Amino acid sequence: MRVILGIGNIGIRYQLNRHNAGFLVLDYFAQNHSIKFKEAKGDYYFCEGVLNQANYFLVKPGNYVNNTGVAALQFFEKYKIDLSDLLVVCDDVNLDMGKLRVRKSGGDGGHNGLSSLIYHLNSSEFPRLRVGIGSDFNKGELSSYVLEDFSKDETKILNKVLKDSSLLVEEFINGGIEALLNANSKLYNNDPSTEIK
Repeated sequence: MRVILGIGNIGIRYQLNRHNAGFLVLDYFAQNHSIKFKEAKGDYYFCEGVLNQANYFLVKPGNYVNNTGVAALQFFEKYKIDLSDLLVVCDDVNLDMGKLRVRKSGGDGGHNGLSSLIYHLNSSEFPRLRVGIGSDFNKGELSSYVLEDFSKDETKILNKVLKDSSLLVEEFINGGIEALLNANSKLYNNDPSTEIK
C-alpha cells in the first residue's frame, strides 16, 4: 500500500497558494483518477484508489502546514504502513519555478511542514517530491511569498508541473522509490535542471 501525502493549508483562501503545491498535485491526481477526498475522523482528508492492482492512499492534512506531522502520525498509527511506502509532495523555494526534485530521504530544507513530519514520525527516511516555486522575494518576505497565489505566468508553468508530477506519482504507486527515480530520469531525459538524489 502506497501513501502520497501532500503538504499545504486546507481552505479556499489557500487553495492556489504557492505553499499548496503539494495539495495541488494530489488534487490533480485525484481528479484524473476519478476519486474524491473525504474527511477522516482524525485531522486529515484522504481518498483511496487502485492503479494497476496497486492500492494507494492520497492524504491531505487538515491542519496548517506547521502541524503536518500531527495529522500524518494519526494516519500512520491507524494504518501501520511502512515509511518507505510514503511519498511526501511539497513546495520548495530552493528550486526554480517548474523544477522538480526527487529524494529518497533527507532533512527538512527549511520547510516547516517537512520539519513537523520528521519530528512527529521520528524519522527523515521517507521519499519526497519537491515542487519548485522559486524565491522571488526579499529578505523577511518568505511567509507572505509562499502564501500568495501563483501568478498567471507561474500558472502556465504549473500546469506542466502537475502533469509531470502526476506521472511520477503513478510510477511510485506501481513500483516504489526506485521506479520513481527511474521515471524522473526518463521524464526529463537527464535534464541537469532537475536534481535527482
